[in-house]
Amino acid sequence: MSFELTVLAWALVLGLVQIALSAAVVNGRSGWKYNLGPRDGPPPAVSTLGARLHRAQTNLFETLPLFVAAILIAHVSGREGGSTRLGAELFLGGRLVYLPLYAFGVPVLRTIAWTVAVVGLVLVFGAILRPV
Repeated sequence: MSFELTVLAWALVLGLVQIALSAAVVNGRSGWKYNLGPRDGPPPAVSTLGARLHRAQTNLFETLPLFVAAILIAHVSGREGGSTRLGAELFLGGRLVYLPLYAFGVPVLRTIAWTVAVVGLVLVFGAILRPV
């Protein structure tokens, strides 16, 4: 498996981790009776941490489909290497740093981490869109 596909697999693991973290915090607050029941009534208020984890998850899921598609296009078209490798590293690295920064409410560094991830995505796009 190529480096870029390996990074893609780890990005998907990160997505699963973010789902689990968000659910654990949010569901931990609402309690097992509410979570196992029909949830007909309004849910209990979400904690600040739970809300942040959910927003971080939503934010990842806005860019993850683009990353998946870009890496798969790079792989299928034989354009992996160089900027796709760096782009994949930046995307995953930025997303890994972004999560705790968002969870702990660190404003400026969180935006820098997000920007690093987007730059990584742009690098992969550049590699697949450049003329041959």
